Amino acid sequence: MVRMGTQEISSAGVIAGGGKDPGDRILTIPNAITVVRLALLPVFVWLLLSQHNRAAAAILLGAIGATDWVDGWFARRFDQVSNVGKVLDPVADRMLFFVSIIAIIIDGGAPIWFCVAVLAREIVISIATLVLAALGARRIDVTWFGKAGTFGLMFAFPLFLLASSGGSWEIFWLTSAWICAVPGLALSYWAAVLYVPLGLRALREGRSGEN
Repeated sequence: MVRMGTQEISSAGVIAGGGKDPGDRILTIPNAITVVRLALLPVFVWLLLSQHNRAAAAILLGAIGATDWVDGWFARRFDQVSNVGKVLDPVADRMLFFVSIIAIIIDGGAPIWFCVAVLAREIVISIATLVLAALGARRIDVTWFGKAGTFGLMFAFPLFLLASSGGSWEIFWLTSAWICAVPGLALSYWAAVLYVPLGLRALREGRSGEN
């Protein structure tokens, strides 16, 4: 317990004197950035499947993926980390993968086996996360391997779309896509393997009430 003036703050960050935990904030700039990124997903789908404009869809998808770090950086830099943001940001990443990959599969703008491999991993991780949460596990932080893998994959798909849109730069975009895709996929699956012991430990700690 930490004493500040006439207020007491527990180790969990809750102010005993009636104040509100800063982590309970919802209306923050980082959360707004995440919501905007989610709102742009339907625009991506419209460009790709309705307008059949792979180049424009690729640029938008790349922008959505490239800004993945912005909300987290802003939250840490300006002390706007929130409990909602900790949940919303990974949910946004999962939605980005699910929606964009399914749309790309329908469009045929990337190798089908690669799309299925990424989608299968995301489905398994999402189900495992829900099961662990239902069983009382504490929240698991994303590993460096997971972040690096996600970063590579977020750029691989836009590059595949640019390569399939035709033009004199097709070989360049395709080569760049594979440079991002292969290590991105490998790192993401390695991260999934590492999440097994992390998940089991989070479950034990969550059930025992440890922090």
